[in-house]
Amino acid sequence: MVVYFKKENGGLKKLTAPEKGCWIHVYGPFSSEESQKLSEHLSIDIEFITDSLDIDERARYESDEGKDLIVLKTPVENEGISDSEALVITIPIGIVRTPDHIITISAHRNNVVESLMNNAPKGFNPEDQEQFILTLFERNVDAFSHYLRTLNNKRYSFEKALYNSSRNEDLTNLLNIQKSLIYFVTNLRTNDLLLMKIQRTNFLKIQDEERIDYLRDIIVDNGQALEMSEMYSNILNGTMDTFASIISNNLNQVMKRLTSVTIVLMIPTLIASFYGMNVELPLQHSAYAFVWVFGISILVAILFTMYFVRKNWF
Repeated sequence: MVVYFKKENGGLKKLTAPEKGCWIHVYGPFSSEESQKLSEHLSIDIEFITDSLDIDERARYESDEGKDLIVLKTPVENEGISDSEALVITIPIGIVRTPDHIITISAHRNNVVESLMNNAPKGFNPEDQEQFILTLFERNVDAFSHYLRTLNNKRYSFEKALYNSSRNEDLTNLLNIQKSLIYFVTNLRTNDLLLMKIQRTNFLKIQDEERIDYLRDIIVDNGQALEMSEMYSNILNGTMDTFASIISNNLNQVMKRLTSVTIVLMIPTLIASFYGMNVELPLQHSAYAFVWVFGISILVAILFTMYFVRKNWF
């Protein structure tokens, strides 16, 4: 699907056909034939489209015949997008800058592009390509920060559940959050390298000092999001290790109690087994033989129980 937007009356107006200075957004996925037609329609290299639709494409930029491509990784909820069980994964957004248009390409719907479509900031104008790209960078960092807070809240909720019951379901939920954080750490780092390289080479050809400061602030915010994701990932790794130790210790406690019960129950059985033998045994001619044997069995079992209680085996 391809949609066109242009600024009008302080907002974005959806167009039926592309105009000079408009914003073109492309939603995938496409077949190879559709990608080729789209490439010819937009007059851009087909690799700009295929690379932007590749879910495993890393953050980078390149230029070809006066047209620029920036690939930025953005977070999306994993609703059948990937085979991974991570709650949130990352996909690329392709930003293509041509003399006449600014084009964004993504394989799936994402909060960054949707927020620009539905809630563009005041003064947002697709014709101002520098500002458009910087705004998209900022919204992307905000999206990472939003999902990081959401994942951290879910982590805390699952941890509280594990304190009360060590269910496999809760451990699996924590593992899925851990997978999401791995996506975040990896791709926030590649985004950080991309932004710093854009700043160092002035790939956007920014001349205004305010916009240079704006880009610098975005890089700082992205670095903070990266530090948050690393911190949450480290906390979760420690939590998973701790719960693994707790579960193992609980299992040892259960096995110890079962072993103690087995020993206590074995003593009367052992004594009764001796008196079931067809040989001469003490008290076998006594009228109170059963009472003596039963009493001794119970007494020895009680003594062992008291010993295990003092050793905290029960």
